[in-house]
Amino acid sequence: MAFALRKHDSEFDSQPIADINVTPLVDVMLVLLIVFMVAAPLMTSGIPVDLPKTQAKQLNDQQPPIVVSVDASGAYFVDKKEASGVEGLLAVLKENSENNKDRRIHVRADKAVAYGKVAEAMGVINAAGYIKVALVSEGGASGPRSASAAR
Repeated sequence: MAFALRKHDSEFDSQPIADINVTPLVDVMLVLLIVFMVAAPLMTSGIPVDLPKTQAKQLNDQQPPIVVSVDASGAYFVDKKEASGVEGLLAVLKENSENNKDRRIHVRADKAVAYGKVAEAMGVINAAGYIKVALVSEGGASGPRSASAAR
């Protein structure tokens, strides 16, 4: 609290007090905080709706990705089937994807493989019309594998 005490009633030469009393501001802010904490879950719940039952099947368009691997010697593998060269890679890839260009393709490469070999594989896959190509790498010591998109 900020206030000034006067020695006598006749002393009027003291300076006006320029401090702001923040106690009411803190009280109002705490009340607003409580109101928003109570109201926030109510706003996200939405309108309760009784959904009808249907005989439709679930949408299952999430197919597992096709994994293209490049081992330490530079050989290509599609899933676990070896492909002979770039032409073989495209043939096996076309066979596994059933010519569906929207299938996800994860490229895994040994860390001893030259960057050019991995870039060549990704370039050939992309040139063949497959647009969902991603690189897979190991995370940290306990981190999961991750796929980073490369277009």
